[in-house]
Amino acid sequence: MDFVDSGLYRDITDYAHDTPAWVRHTAEIGTEAGLLVFVALFVAGWWRARHADTRAFAIAALAPLATAVAYVCSEVLKSVVTQERPCRAVTGAAPSLAECPPHGDWSFPSNHATIAGASALALVLVRHALVLLTAPLALLLAFSRVFVGVHYPHDVAAGLLLGAVVALTAVRLGTRPAVRLTETMRASSASTARWFTGPGPETVARAAEPYAAHRRR
Repeated sequence: MDFVDSGLYRDITDYAHDTPAWVRHTAEIGTEAGLLVFVALFVAGWWRARHADTRAFAIAALAPLATAVAYVCSEVLKSVVTQERPCRAVTGAAPSLAECPPHGDWSFPSNHATIAGASALALVLVRHALVLLTAPLALLLAFSRVFVGVHYPHDVAAGLLLGAVVALTAVRLGTRPAVRLTETMRASSASTARWFTGPGPETVARAAEPYAAHRRR
């Protein structure tokens, strides 16, 4: 099957082979390692939210879960569409920089782009200012999947959109029950639960009051 963006795929992969070796090696590593940046941002967002109000913490905790839901949706859609990878299907294209996944590891939509789109949107819900980092990172990660030759452009475009929509929906639907669970865990006698959710802003403020009173004296 020849998709309308097969020509664009050829242009991008041809360009990839014309770039310096360090660019190609960086793309090969970065197309996988970029996901680790999102993981680090999730951890940082959760840690920072431990001292925030219950709603902020609930959204921070939901962000990686929403991304996982988006990934599952991507996998389900892959099994329905069963589109072959362009590194095997597009005739006359340059060899892929990354190893072409085996037959049965379908192309549409891109799991990496789905995760990137979901992560970027979920992290923006955690902290709006992160859009300046997460949006370019998601676009770069999605483009890298075409650059290294393992996805069509429409694979990554669909993945970004799918990830963003699923993450937004999951966070919106899950916020209210997550807030109730956070309140329960913060009031729990279990130290593990209290450590995971953090003390919240009220506890931190109360802990600082004696020190502030001492300084005033």
